[in-house]
Amino acid sequence: MPLRDLLLGLVVIAIWALNIIVIKVGVAELPPLLMTTLRFMLVAILLVPFYPVSRTQLPFLLLLSFTFGTLHFALLFIGLGQSEAGTGALLVQMGTPFATLLAVIFLKEKLGPKRLAGLLLSFAGVVVLAGGPTLPSPLPLCILLLSAFGWAVSQLLIKRGPAIAPLALAGWVALLAVPQVAIGSWLLESGQWQAIREASWAGWGAVFYTAVMSSIVAYGIWYALLRRHPVNRVVPMTLLVPVLAVGLGAVLMGDTLGFHKLMGGGLVVAGIGLILIRFRKRRPAL
Repeated sequence: MPLRDLLLGLVVIAIWALNIIVIKVGVAELPPLLMTTLRFMLVAILLVPFYPVSRTQLPFLLLLSFTFGTLHFALLFIGLGQSEAGTGALLVQMGTPFATLLAVIFLKEKLGPKRLAGLLLSFAGVVVLAGGPTLPSPLPLCILLLSAFGWAVSQLLIKRGPAIAPLALAGWVALLAVPQVAIGSWLLESGQWQAIREASWAGWGAVFYTAVMSSIVAYGIWYALLRRHPVNRVVPMTLLVPVLAVGLGAVLMGDTLGFHKLMGGGLVVAGIGLILIRFRKRRPAL
């Protein structure tokens, strides 16, 4: 990979890792579902007018708006509001093992010993994380794992669904998810108007960052890299996201770096690495 593209990939990784911190800053001022609603509204306003889709694609996008918009993103915002940033970043990475299991069950993909070992390491890491002090109750663990499961289901749907441009998909999923998360905020949260009036530049900056930088800028660069390079050269860079998020959480948020987080996080990252990275067989010497 040329140095320019490698640096672009690392910029995307940094944007996504910082996104975890930014979400925590945002949900400290805005209720999680309200912040998710505002994020989706901004994404939809910026993308939908420029990326039309056909009517036949709307049922698929509506289904995806539930699994990806509501189940993944809304629960991610709720879960990060109740856990440390680094722990949340590690747990959300479990979407990759979940997606692997779903592909084996529904797409009849072969698992193989390497990916099986990766699955076992990843789930062992979650067990270690769950035993640590960064998760005072099982609720944040379940919420974040369900968010990761929503991401995994969404990847399966995207793989089997109609071909839609990535930014068109992001914009229309956001638009169709707005009423879902808005109703959820209305039913489950309170003080929304007060939170909107009293939110500081940090709260509104968090909404802007999660919508524009994380969803539009980062994904735009990422999919450009995927078009120019093999998937197995680009995707393994995502392993740096939880590592960097843990470091940023410790530096910027004062998160702890205890045994459970380091050991559990190491197991999760190692397991996902085994799932994602494809090793080439060496040719026998002549």
